[in-house]
Amino acid sequence: MAAALVRRLGAMVLTLALSSFIIYAGIYAAPGDPVTFLIGNPENITPERIAAVRAEYHLDQPLVGQYASWAQGVLHGDLGTSFFYQQPVSDLLASRLPVTLTLVAMATVLFVVIGVALGVASALGRGGPLDSLITSATTFVNSVPNFVVALVLVSVFAVQLRWFPVAGDGAGFADTLYHLTLPAIALALGSLALISRVTRQTMVEQQALDHVEAARSYGLGTRLIVSRHILRNSLGPVITMCGLTVAGMLAGTTVIESVFGLNGIGSLLVESINTHDFAVVQAVLLYMVLAYMVVTILVDLLYPLLDPRTVTRSERS
Repeated sequence: MAAALVRRLGAMVLTLALSSFIIYAGIYAAPGDPVTFLIGNPENITPERIAAVRAEYHLDQPLVGQYASWAQGVLHGDLGTSFFYQQPVSDLLASRLPVTLTLVAMATVLFVVIGVALGVASALGRGGPLDSLITSATTFVNSVPNFVVALVLVSVFAVQLRWFPVAGDGAGFADTLYHLTLPAIALALGSLALISRVTRQTMVEQQALDHVEAARSYGLGTRLIVSRHILRNSLGPVITMCGLTVAGMLAGTTVIESVFGLNGIGSLLVESINTHDFAVVQAVLLYMVLAYMVVTILVDLLYPLLDPRTVTRSERS
């Protein structure tokens, strides 16, 4: 177990290093001279100003040297300074991150609770009208892009019914939850459908196993069989899929935040791309890579706790 954890952490560090270099190199490989964007006003473009900006951002060094300077700053908590907002990038991320994390947390609660419940109901009623209804509904929801869902929710519940605000992330805990309700629903619906189908499939497979048939032959009640022998053994794949979904959400709130006018990490990325704010773009992309890797590693560590048989198999191999 310890050796496996060390290998995962080593792979994470290597992946993060390679990803950070690709991110850095990719930004400066974009069309146009970054100096012109950094200077901004064309009237300020003079040979002296160009030389000063190149020295300030290490653009007078080879690419590897530029990356080394940037990576050294990142390791010390210095993500650079936003030339558009004129403040440290770390402060920008700190001010925007709570909105994104709250949105993802609300969406996670929705798709896990409702998705697993629908999957259980569908599996227990396999072949019946409820199963057909849930399967058809989740298939349809999963096929609709989340930005379409977001626009429909805004049109119906915010504009027509006026139950929720059209945009903004609120002030204070309760008001923030109120403002993020529609965005969380829009973000969760597609994932809800996916988790429902995964839960149904794993439970159907568990129902056909020998130990479940043995439990029925001993006269155990249906509720006990479902909770102890079917649902419990189905949690491993379901938790894994939930973790991967959350990891994807942390790196994929851009569309939802843009539609609902939220001041989160996703909208910050869009603004920074439009203004060519390279330091912010690099930091946001690095956050997305890091968030995805951290969540997937946590899922890997949690899986053996849910299914001890995986530890036994790994030790034998």
